[in-house]
Amino acid sequence: MKPLHGAIFDWDGVVVDSSEIHLKSWEKLAKELSLPLPQDHFELGFGKRNQTIIPEILGWTKNIELIEKWGLRKEEIYREIASIEGIPLAKGSKEFLQLLDPQKFLCGIGTSTERKNVELALKQHDLSDFFSASACSEDVKLGKPNPEVFLKAAEGLSVSPAQCVVFEDSPHGIEAAQNANMKSVALTTSHPANVFMHLKPDLVTASLAEVNPKQILELFH
Repeated sequence: MKPLHGAIFDWDGVVVDSSEIHLKSWEKLAKELSLPLPQDHFELGFGKRNQTIIPEILGWTKNIELIEKWGLRKEEIYREIASIEGIPLAKGSKEFLQLLDPQKFLCGIGTSTERKNVELALKQHDLSDFFSASACSEDVKLGKPNPEVFLKAAEGLSVSPAQCVVFEDSPHGIEAAQNANMKSVALTTSHPANVFMHLKPDLVTASLAEVNPKQILELFH
């Protein structure tokens, strides 16, 4: 029997708790390049693509080649640190994936992070078997709130967007899910609940430890 629904997971802040490693990697890159980091850069940039962060939030350069080069270096540094320290799982994420009935949900990944970063965490925590498709930063031209990444993940699952639910920890991610005509679950792992209120997600929760598959199925009825 074909699964009824698609469950699409943003990565950082949803499945893995990688914020500390990302922060360290930006700090190390800034030191390498002798460039300043604005005080609130991390909060403003979390969940966004490096192609947006470097020119718009950090204000380092508008040069496309440098943006690409520095963005790739930042992710290299992330993996160097992550390989030594390990990437922590977000609270309840693996347990929630284990609870999802594969007869009812196919799981996919829709993220602004690089595929190599995702693959490293999948390997560290033995998560590969849970996911049937993934769309990462290399697979899209437009960042969230554009829905491209979630639509590509749904396409990979062969599930219609209207039958998908997205798990997200950022307002622009929730907006992207809604732009894709998908159900949305906002996790307050990276932002307080009040920042999501104007978007009216279908569910707001502290973490995946606080929800169960029955609640998610009920979103579709």
